[in-house]
Amino acid sequence: MTVSTSLRRRARPWLGRAAWAFAFTVGLLATQVAAEEDPPAPAPGPGTGSPTTEAPPAGGEENDGPPGSTAPHDVGGPRTPPRGSAREMMWPAPTADDWAKPVLIPFERTWDDAVAVSKETKKPILVCINMDGEIASEHYAGVRYRQPEIAALYEKYVCVIASVYRHNPKDFDEQGRRILCPRFGSVTCGEHIAIEPYLFERFCDGRRIAPRHIAVDLEGNEVYDAYYANDTASVFAAIRERVPNEDVEKPLIIRGDRPVIERVASRAAEDRNAVEAAFRAGDAETRKALLEAAKQNADAAQLGLVREGMASLDPEQARLAREALASMDNPAAVDALAEALKAPLEPAQREQLVAALDRLASSNTLARWLAVVHRGLDVKSDTVDAGAWADALGGATYPAPTIVLEDASLVAHAERKAKAVREHPEDPAVRIELAASLLQQALESPYVRTRTEREAERWAKSLYEEALATGHEAEALGAKGWRTDAVIALAAYHLDDKATAYERATNAMAELPPGDTTYLSMAIAQVFAEGRYKQIKAAVMAKERFPPVWIADLNAAYAILRAHPLGTDTQLAWHVDLLTWLGADRHVQAALQAGLERFPTSALLHERWRTIAKTRGGADGLEQLARDLMARPEQTEAMHWFAGLAEVEAAEQWRRGNWFSEAMKAYDRAIEHFEATAARWPETKDDVDDRVALALAAKARVALQADDDSAALEAILASFARRPDTAGTRDGMGITPGETAQMLRARLDTASRTEDVRRLDKALDTIDPELLRFDRP
Repeated sequence: MTVSTSLRRRARPWLGRAAWAFAFTVGLLATQVAAEEDPPAPAPGPGTGSPTTEAPPAGGEENDGPPGSTAPHDVGGPRTPPRGSAREMMWPAPTADDWAKPVLIPFERTWDDAVAVSKETKKPILVCINMDGEIASEHYAGVRYRQPEIAALYEKYVCVIASVYRHNPKDFDEQGRRILCPRFGSVTCGEHIAIEPYLFERFCDGRRIAPRHIAVDLEGNEVYDAYYANDTASVFAAIRERVPNEDVEKPLIIRGDRPVIERVASRAAEDRNAVEAAFRAGDAETRKALLEAAKQNADAAQLGLVREGMASLDPEQARLAREALASMDNPAAVDALAEALKAPLEPAQREQLVAALDRLASSNTLARWLAVVHRGLDVKSDTVDAGAWADALGGATYPAPTIVLEDASLVAHAERKAKAVREHPEDPAVRIELAASLLQQALESPYVRTRTEREAERWAKSLYEEALATGHEAEALGAKGWRTDAVIALAAYHLDDKATAYERATNAMAELPPGDTTYLSMAIAQVFAEGRYKQIKAAVMAKERFPPVWIADLNAAYAILRAHPLGTDTQLAWHVDLLTWLGADRHVQAALQAGLERFPTSALLHERWRTIAKTRGGADGLEQLARDLMARPEQTEAMHWFAGLAEVEAAEQWRRGNWFSEAMKAYDRAIEHFEATAARWPETKDDVDDRVALALAAKARVALQADDDSAALEAILASFARRPDTAGTRDGMGITPGETAQMLRARLDTASRTEDVRRLDKALDTIDPELLRFDRP
């Protein structure tokens, strides 16, 4: 059987030498394509990733103002933050009871909403920036933002919250209702993620630092920027005493007394919440009136209301909601338009929504992108006939074969082709065969004929040059057709003449014979796909439109690679990434399942499967995935590893929602799966030890949050005993075992549990101090 790549980091012998050599040979082109450029990034639009966010540094930071000044970023406190246990005592970690309390600070949903409410109320804006795992940020989110006396300080501001970390897998349920972030309360994870890039660009001076509080006056000017403070008191003093525009008279605004239909015109979160609640509680006529009002007040962008309307089982309400959405000119509507287009729609309805994207395209890159994508997915490639190619194979699927040569020597194979050229110097066909043989030798020879990387590069380059020259000679003798273009394209590609490679690949794909299963057809489809992707990317970066048929070309090329007997799991993972990048969610699942049928133990494809399960079902979806994996009788032993990874991610999702008991159970199941892997394949012990040690440390962190210090101590000691080298490794929550141990030590010390402190210190003394630094990357 074949075992996951992630299990082979220290155990390559599982593959066998022949299979490994073949994987290297066939996968080389895909590897070089990947090396030249990373796989498709997410489509342009509001950032949803996790850029590096700085915690307070170990050694202080140079200030804009003199020491002790109140320069915007130096709000009180010494310049060097405390280290180690002192930090844990300065910012106590929130307990389970703390997390169970509601967040008392109301945050607006978007920056535009905050600006509108600020103008209406004459209140300044307070930008709050937070990050997961960093101790001071945890303290603000889990403790301070939930205390009434602290929340009262924020009432003089219109507040927004930014964090690049996701705590719920999705923002809306099946009924279109918003799923509030468990960490911040009044916003969805998508909202606090989407606002971050704008705030970073406008206020953060090029540095992502958290926790952070930035005050913005009524004119949009920054008044103070509080970060790198060593205590909360100095930050709260600034929030209390340095309120911008405090002397401006504030109008009396009473929202609850207004008819709910009038509140549809408001951008305030309080009014949006009331409108959405009225829709959920209302009868058919009330719902219709609210959706009509949303259409008439398109500037208010009542996206929460519209999403609930689109999810309605009443066709008329769903139609009105889509019409209201299509009438909005707010860039915030783009995500909802993309979501609406995932559903099966009548052509006229689909065109209405795509037309809305077209209208927004002049000012929004994501809208421009999605408009072209959705038009491209509905057209057929005029270059690649993937259907005919697949039909020629009869719909069969089979594992990739070994490369069969006339004998075992690539060199001898090439020499026979060269001899044929000498015997038939005017025959262009034999020259093309020689060029193809030279290409194959160039891909393989660095690993069988040379001893150093530099020697391998020189040897391969000479073979590519010879293959290119031979291809041109054949063309001069009258050689035509896809093989001629393919040979020249691949040689040019490896000689870094990408323009020629992409042009020739396009010509070759137009004439690719249906059902061809040679290496040339696989490789040329890969290069063609890369060329189209680069054309699309260049157009997006230049903010230019591109032909929708380019999308169809890409999809068709990957459809060929998916069915090709020499295709690789790397290529199929790229296909899934591409469809995800395109926003073609309806096509992603089918491509992924087809890939897993071909490569059932591919680490790349299983990683993407977990991502889809998490996105669609959160922790429940991941646990169901783990059960589904173990229900495959022919793959049960191999699936333990992947089921363990799914359970770890499920546990992390439970932790984000403060479901500590469920998280503990998921970690226990993960450990059982990992141990089963090691029992079946002892050579995986190092990998398994890494995973089990991190899972034990995560259990310690959960126990710490649940105020079970004794359980936390036993779990962290077990983690260090299993694999001390993981003490500085961050888990999926961004937390290291070393950080958990130091936080636990501070709590044990405070509780005067001397013997427990001694036990923990004894374990910590065996660990490299560098792994225990709180500011490790």
